[in-house]
Order: sequence, then C-alpha cells, then structure tokens
Amino acid sequence: MALRGEGESLLRPEQNAVVMPQNRGAGWEAEGEKAPFLRNEPVKLTPAWEGTNLPNDTLNLKGIAMDLAPPKDKWNLIYLTLILHGLGTLAAWNMFITAKDYFVKYKLVDTPQLATNYLAYVGWASQLPNVLFNWLNIFVQFGGNLTTRIVWSLCIEVGIFVFTIILAMLDTRGWPTVFFWLTMISVLLLNAFNAIFQNSVYGVAARLPPKYTGAVVFGSNICGTLVVFLDWGSHSFGSIRTAAIYYFIAGILVLLVCFDTYFALPLNRFYRYHDTLQQRTLRVNPALAAHDARAPPPKRPPYCAIVRQAWVQLYNIFVIFFVTLTIFPAVHSEIQPITDGFLGNNFVRVTCFLTFNFMAMIGNITASLWQYPTRRWLSVFTTLRFLFIPFFLLCNYKPASRSLPILVSNDWVYWAGSALFGWSSGHGSSLAMMYVSGGNVAPEHASTAGMLGSATLVSGIFSGLLFTYICPLIVNINI
Repeated sequence: MALRGEGESLLRPEQNAVVMPQNRGAGWEAEGEKAPFLRNEPVKLTPAWEGTNLPNDTLNLKGIAMDLAPPKDKWNLIYLTLILHGLGTLAAWNMFITAKDYFVKYKLVDTPQLATNYLAYVGWASQLPNVLFNWLNIFVQFGGNLTTRIVWSLCIEVGIFVFTIILAMLDTRGWPTVFFWLTMISVLLLNAFNAIFQNSVYGVAARLPPKYTGAVVFGSNICGTLVVFLDWGSHSFGSIRTAAIYYFIAGILVLLVCFDTYFALPLNRFYRYHDTLQQRTLRVNPALAAHDARAPPPKRPPYCAIVRQAWVQLYNIFVIFFVTLTIFPAVHSEIQPITDGFLGNNFVRVTCFLTFNFMAMIGNITASLWQYPTRRWLSVFTTLRFLFIPFFLLCNYKPASRSLPILVSNDWVYWAGSALFGWSSGHGSSLAMMYVSGGNVAPEHASTAGMLGSATLVSGIFSGLLFTYICPLIVNINI
C-alpha cells in the first residue's frame, strides 16, 4: 500500500502549487521512485543550464516546501545582479556618446564635417537596430534559448569593444573618414547585439517577482550617470588617447562581469526556486507557454483595437522621447557657456551629460513614488515639453555659426532648464510606460500594448535623432 505522501503531487494542477511529499518510506521504493526533492543528484551548471541539463526536481532544495517557504534573496544578491545587467544594457550607447571629445577633438579633428555630425550619426547607428527589432517583435515573436542569446551577444559586444580599443591605439590621422565609418559600423553592430542582450535580460527578470524587472530598469537609469564619472576619471591617465583606451577597457570589464554573474544565477537558491516554479507551472498548464507545441495556436491580437484604446499613452511615449532625443545629446552638448570660465573645462560634461542623466534617474524614482500627472492629464505634461526645443535653441548653441539671437543669456538659467529637462524626461517616460498597459486595454492584451509602447518609444528616439539634423538649420534662419 502506497503511503499517503505518495498521493500528494509535486505540482497540484488546480492550484499551480509545488509541494513536498510529507513522508518517505517503503512505499516509494515499492513504486520504483524516490522522493523528488530527496534524490542525491548534484546541480549541473553548464552553458545550457536553463535547458535539460538542469534537473527539474533536484536543485538541492531539500527540506523546502515550495508553496510554503520560498527561499529569500539573501543579501539581495540577485537584485544587485540584475541592477548590474541593467547597467550593462545601456553601457554601449552611453559610452559612445559620452566619449564625444575623444572622437570629435582627437580622432576627427581634421574632418570638421564628420566631427560636427558625430553624435547624430552615433544616434542613428545606435537606434536603427532597436527600431527594427522592436517593431518586428510585435508581429514575429522571437524565441530561442536565453543562455545562447545572452552568451553570444555579450561575446560579440566584447569583441567590438576590443576592436574599438585597437582603433584607439592606431594612428588614424591619415584615414579619418575610414575610421569614422568603421566606428559607425561598430556602433551599429554593438547595439544590434545589445538589443538581443537587453530583451534576454528582461526575459530572465520575468521569472522573478516584479521588483526584479524594476531592478533592470533602475540599472539602466543609473548607467548614464556612472559612465559620466567613468569618462571623467579616465582623463586622469594622461593623454586623450590613453584615457580612451582605459575608458573602453572599463566597458569590457562591465560586460565580462555581466557574463560571469549570469552563470552564477543558478547557484543561488532563490533564483533556482523561481526558475523551477515557472518551469513546473508551464508543464502543468502548457497553454501558458506560447512556445509549447501542446498549446493551441495563439489568436492574432486585435492591433487596431489596442491602438484605439491606448493611443493617448502611445502619443505620450512618442513625444517624451522625440523631444528628449531632439535635444540630448546633439544640441545639448553643443551649448557653450556665456560667462568665460564657467565650470572650466567641465561645462559640457556637468551641465549636459551629468545633469541630464542624474536628473532623469531622479525622475524615474519620483514617478514610482508619485503617479502625477494622472493618466488623463499626462498628455498636457508631455506636450508642454515641446517648449524645451526653442528654449535650448535660444541658448548659446553654436554661437559661431548662428543667425538667431541668443535670448537665454544666463548660464544658471540654462543649467536650471537642463535639470528640469532631465527630470521631466525620466518622470514622464516612466509614467507613460506604466499607463500604456495598465487600465487602457484588456488584461489579455496588456503585453501587446507594452510591446507597442516599447516600439513607439524607440520610434520617438529615432525621430528625435533625425530632427537633430534640422536644428542647426533653424538657428541659421535669417529673420
């Protein structure tokens, strides 16, 4: 006669819960089985740990009833790891725009036409892959092994950074145009693989409680601020070329740490618990797994209906990022001080890159604490941000080649406007992304609305970057 514990399923389908057998005795041997969590098998950690090499029922979780006593994230190790991965998702973009002086004043100093449009070209090369991937992902769902995607994308990103360091070591004064286009191709490929890495990191975070997705977002928010300090510190190494070499080496170290910590995830009991719980839930309810062959084919989402329901928030997302990328970094970094010696040689670094990134990070934090403007009035907030475009164009932007008068003639007023610009970008974008899938559409269409929001976001970024080409023409209009 089998024991009572034998009758208790490891997964109770009607509750989606995982339980431990309460007893172990001769009944288990009689049936030719062992208690699932008492098998004496080690955890196998290989590059394919998320696949079949990781025992589903072992995982060294002895004595833990998964539906009653889940492990805790001791010392917040997983939370800190995902913050680091969030930082890694934006490291490439921030490093190439913050290193503007190295490219413009050192490598491209003999080609003023290319130097003038450096940030616009970098923005175009960075965001074009994001636009393509995000819109394509709405209609064609990309799958694949997360480990394979993360490992290969990180390896290729490291290789591109190594190539960038080699270019920094070489004397490119005889072929600046070739150097420029090699750099643009590197940026294009770097951000294409970074888009894969970013999507995969959010896939890993989705296995955990919601705050861990927030950890990835927070990491990406602080990335810009940390890169500014990294650029600042690298200049203490001497020449601008040496500083650039150490600067990009630091970028490689960030990616390598992301690589190592990813493989350390299954060593943590908290992560193993949630990963195993998700896998077992999908086995009990195959319909929850879109890629499961046993699941019925998914219905095509009603895209038009979703857009009609969420168009206001999609407008907010587009406008927020269109205005932000129109100004930052191409216009913002070209504004010079009115007062000679104001902040010394650090005027652009402090008033542009540091101020914007730090205040955008603060804006993300305030949006999580204070959801105002409300869903109904956020469009007023985002539309008012159009005023930042004439504000910055009327600052001391391109003073040597402009016809329009400079009306913002106080450096402190400009700096205050920069701080408000950065904060409103972080606050407004966070609210718009929260509102787009919450309350506007049916719950079953929330994920599609979120993907539309993400695609609208990168479309706003790309459109803003294209509009930066018009800004120099505007200030040269003869009135």
